[in-house]
Amino acid sequence: MSKASGTVEARLEQLNITLPPPHRFPNANRTGCIASRKLLFVSGHPPAAGLGASVHGKVPTDVRRPMRNRSARAAALNMLSSMKHSLGDLDRVKRVVKIFGMVNSAAGFENQFAVIDGASDLFVEIWGPELGQHTRSAVGMYELPRRFTVEVEGVFELH
Repeated sequence: MSKASGTVEARLEQLNITLPPPHRFPNANRTGCIASRKLLFVSGHPPAAGLGASVHGKVPTDVRRPMRNRSARAAALNMLSSMKHSLGDLDRVKRVVKIFGMVNSAAGFENQFAVIDGASDLFVEIWGPELGQHTRSAVGMYELPRRFTVEVEGVFELH
């Protein structure tokens, strides 16, 4: 989404999206976001609670469709909340550069890419097909901290 077509906040409102409170990391040795020059590095975020998504569980045994996509989307919303808290204004984000998604996967599960589409699709909805499209990795993990269903991190270009 370009600045000319409206703000990120307006786009979120258009999509009827309310951001959750910023994620609180359990230890002061880390933070949600670090800006370095023109890049914003966003830590791995679990799904935000209270968004109608599974926060905990293994895919696909505990978490079935379409809940797993919702979990990745809720993780992306959690990231956006941390970004807004860190930057003060989401319009400082120019484009999505890279997303790395981890899925708490049961043995034999091979569709991590489809799960993380929940996060990728949200970024394209917000920033549009040109600035929201990004590079991405989606991998399966035998376990994730606190049994989180997914964890998503990213790199964003700043204005």
